[in-house]
Order: sequence, then C-alpha cells, then structure tokens
Amino acid sequence: MTLNYSTSALFTGSEWLNDVVVHIENDLVVGIDQKGFDANKAMPYIIPALIDLQLYGAGGRLLSEFPEKETIEKIYQFCINGGTGFFQPTIASQSMDIIYASINAVKAYKAAGGKGCIGLHLEGPWIHTSKKGAHDVSVIRVPELEEVASILAYGKDLISMITLAPEICTPEMIKLIQDAGIVVSAGHTNATYETAMQFFDAGIPVATHLFNAMSAFQHRAPGVVGALFDHPTAMSSVIADGYHVDYAAIRVAKKIMGDRLFCITDAVTETSTGLYQHTLVGDKYESAGTLSGSALTQLKSIQNLVEHVGIPFGEAIRMCSLYPAKVMQNKNISGTIAINKKANLLCLAADYTILISAFNN
Repeated sequence: MTLNYSTSALFTGSEWLNDVVVHIENDLVVGIDQKGFDANKAMPYIIPALIDLQLYGAGGRLLSEFPEKETIEKIYQFCINGGTGFFQPTIASQSMDIIYASINAVKAYKAAGGKGCIGLHLEGPWIHTSKKGAHDVSVIRVPELEEVASILAYGKDLISMITLAPEICTPEMIKLIQDAGIVVSAGHTNATYETAMQFFDAGIPVATHLFNAMSAFQHRAPGVVGALFDHPTAMSSVIADGYHVDYAAIRVAKKIMGDRLFCITDAVTETSTGLYQHTLVGDKYESAGTLSGSALTQLKSIQNLVEHVGIPFGEAIRMCSLYPAKVMQNKNISGTIAINKKANLLCLAADYTILISAFNN
C-alpha cells in the first residue's frame, strides 16, 4: 500500500522541512521530498508519533484495579486519540498479586497483537514512605533481593521500567534490575543531593516526575531536584498540566536541563473502587480532595508547553517523542521521521487537532 501525505511543515525530530511530501510504502517511509506536493491538500503539520512513559488507565479502568488486556486496549485507544503511538501502562505501588496480574495483562495484550505497548512500568512499591505522594502506604515496602529477583523472572521481557527510591535499595538490587534490560528511574525518593548524585553517576539514567515526590531544592539542601539540575546526563520526566508543576517551574527547569527534560502524562481515569480512587475535578483528578493524577494527553502536553511555558513547537514535540525514546533505548522507537524507518507519525491541523494518525508500531 502506498500513501503520500503533503504537508506545509514536517518536523523530523531534528529539523523542520517546508512544503514536502512523505511517501509511505508497506508501512515504511520511503521518501521525503517535494515530488507531488499539493498546496491545496497540504496538512499544516506532520510530526513524529508521541511517546508516553507513564499512564495508569483509561475509560474507567485503572490497570491496577483491572489488570487485564482489555484495560491496556482502552489505554491504547486513549493514547492514539491523544497522539501517542507508544506507551508504558503503569501501576502505582501494589501487592505482589496485582504486580503479577499486571505482568500477565501485558503478556496477553502483546500475544493478541496489541500495538504500541513498550512494556509495564512499575512505579513502586519500593519507594520512600515520606515521599509516597498518592501511593497507598500499606503496600509500600523496602525490597528483599528474593522479591526483586522473583518479579524480574516473572516479568522477563514484559517489564520495561521500574521507579524506585534508590536509597532504600541495595546497589546489587539496582544492578540486577538493569542487567535484566529494565530502565531504573529514581522517584518517590527522599535522597540527599549527595546520594542522588552518586546514584546518577553510578548509572541510573532518569528520574520520575520532576519536583513531585522527591526531595526539594533548598539553598542548604539541594535534594534530588538539585542533583537533577546539576548532573550532566541524568534525565527526568515532568507533568505539564499546570497543576502538578507550575508552568514557571517547568520554564526554569527547562532552561537548566535542556534536552534532559521530557514529558509524561501521569494520566489516570475515574474510579471508585480499589486502593486508588480518582474523581475528575475540572481537568485534573483528585482523591479525597488531593491531587491524584492528570487528565492530560501528550498532545495537550505539547500545547501547554508552547502556550504556557514558551517552549518552541519543535522542542515541545521532542519532549514528547525524541527524548522519551532516548530514555528507553529501544531500537524500534526513535521519536523521529526518517527514510527506511516505520511510519509512525501524526498529521495535525493548526489548532493541534489530529487529522491522520499513521501508527505502524
């Protein structure tokens, strides 16, 4: 099958190209040029498919409450409606039974030909209770090596990221996780600046939701936030909804961190059962009056970055595509549009409305 998409502006992930046609054959990009360009049919923008490394559910089904492939199918539908082609379904701190059931759900989704799922993101339960955020303290725990090994064995090739507080885990545990090909992210952590720098120097590449549930930047105690600002390579996600983090704080962090800062949605869904219950209040979710999750899509993240933070459109796109891809180091996920790569792209109107989603993931 051959497809030709004319666009006034194509963002490849590295540069803007004006008045070009993207030629696609058998799901691959085979050309990017002006051959056949039709200004009357040209769409305003074509950008890479977006990537979301952290969201918990959709359509009234949290994965931790309904650990089934049907839940992941709903999450994927939510993702593609918001411009995301690749995603990590995520569960907050949970019991071993729920962790195993969530692994089974990812396995079943992939076995059924489900698209876009990078793997399971375990956010907890190995986190610091003083920085638990909305996590339920009853399931948070300091890990034992046997438990870590058991989860890794059961979730082989199905778990792709684990958020943990590195100060409560031994270096042996962290190495075991990384040797399994899983990205370790520092999050829900009360580490000092010095401890955080040591862990980032030792190879933890990323942190989870900058500012939220981590030791803050203070003038005599720079904390994990200060370590992320100061470290030359450590990356961090951030939630750009204006509630989890003030837009001015994102602006400051972006000036300091540059291409080390990227977006997640941290999106939840309305639920009234289980450990994690969320109620939609305006355009955010709350639990018992406390902020508990976002109602973001990654496309909305881009819009917020441009309109409220003042980040250029292309850089905002990178924060939701190229930079998350860099974190995952997955050869099948690039966050770019390039010849001889699979066509995973979005055609957008000037108001960020999706005209066409071409996801061949």
